Amino acid sequence: MRAKTDNATSLDIGLLLYQGAQRAAVHGLADLFLVANRVAAELGAVELPRVRVSFWQADETGQLQPAPESPGVAVSDLRVLIIPPSLESAPQAELLERHRASLRELHGRGAVLASVCIGVFFIAASGLLDGRPACTHWNYVQALAQRFPRIRVETQQPLLDDGDLITSAGLMAWTDLGLRLLERFMGATLARETARYLAVEPVAAPLPGAVFRPRLEHGDEAVLKVQHWLQGNAGQDADLAGMAACAGLEARTFLRRFRAATGLRPTEYCQQVRVGRACRLLEFTRRSVDQIAWGVGYQDPGAFRKVFQRITGLTPSDYRRRFAVSGQGECSGSAAEKRLTLT
Repeated sequence: MRAKTDNATSLDIGLLLYQGAQRAAVHGLADLFLVANRVAAELGAVELPRVRVSFWQADETGQLQPAPESPGVAVSDLRVLIIPPSLESAPQAELLERHRASLRELHGRGAVLASVCIGVFFIAASGLLDGRPACTHWNYVQALAQRFPRIRVETQQPLLDDGDLITSAGLMAWTDLGLRLLERFMGATLARETARYLAVEPVAAPLPGAVFRPRLEHGDEAVLKVQHWLQGNAGQDADLAGMAACAGLEARTFLRRFRAATGLRPTEYCQQVRVGRACRLLEFTRRSVDQIAWGVGYQDPGAFRKVFQRITGLTPSDYRRRFAVSGQGECSGSAAEKRLTLT
């Protein structure tokens, strides 16, 4: 069943109010998006949607409900839900379990889930990060890895945009996350001007192909199921028959609906997912280009190099020379500063 969920007049971003959530981050993000709307108006960007911020809480049954300060909003409108940080210790299992089903349901509708600091524990407990990369505050890296061993916990990345799931590391990383969401959904100019207004460091816009931002709000549930599957396994071992089977569709029907929903053929989509994952490996690991090619699903490293250059405009070796973070074995909060000095 297909239903159009995109709202051209507003970008609906929700903030999760859970027990212990840092209110400074919640209100700071709300203010950041308010400033973005003001900046967009001053720029005369009438074609851009307005950011509409709402606040959400889980009721006794675990269902997301609008908080009293957000009357008249619907969960079906949400394009993004942000799980803010906390000044307390890592959330207890009972609190995480209460939110598990609602987060999975929201993600299954095509919403992007984003976290700051230990907010990642909520997404991890939902199972959506199993087999996928994520980052968190350096003080909670070990706890995250121990409690959720199926997650590939990254220690070098201050912000990890994996398409349908975004995680950020630092306690104050909510500014970076907010600006990245603006850059993704509203464009680099508005994100940069919002950062300038707030007198904070802008988030560097990634090269084309380095971060894949798939279209998720199309409303085709069968196609969305395949997209989530591809993001989860980085597009590896994905052929037409397997994708059609995942969607529960005949191959020709799947091809037609996939392209209509995402704007890409399945092979092009898989290439984008693989190259995005390869970019992170080139930046943050010392693996050889051949090893990275094999790791993201290419049997032929030469074919990988051609696809990588076509999508990013750089060879894998040139990309690494330009963007690699030094000291990949370190665990520190200065990766963003290192990245900025290299770009």
